[in-house]
Amino acid sequence: MSNTELTAKIKELKSLQAIIDEATAEAEAIKDEIKAFMGDTEELRAGDYKVTYKTVTSQRFDSTAFKSAMPDVFSRFTKTTTCRRFTLA
Repeated sequence: MSNTELTAKIKELKSLQAIIDEATAEAEAIKDEIKAFMGDTEELRAGDYKVTYKTVTSQRFDSTAFKSAMPDVFSRFTKTTTCRRFTLA
């Protein structure tokens, strides 16, 4: 791939990413409007659609607190991984 082709691909990628970001923001705004309309209601129906907005409780492991409380045990159960990260600026 030539430098000109690469530049064109990057420009196209940035354009598509901008469209995705705009659509994502618009979808989130619509979700927020629906949630505001629902208030404390957990389920409603609109036409053929069923919308739920329920409270979910979960338990998650707090690795930061565990590391502070038991650093020696924490270090025995951690492993280093390597990956490549793609960024475009």
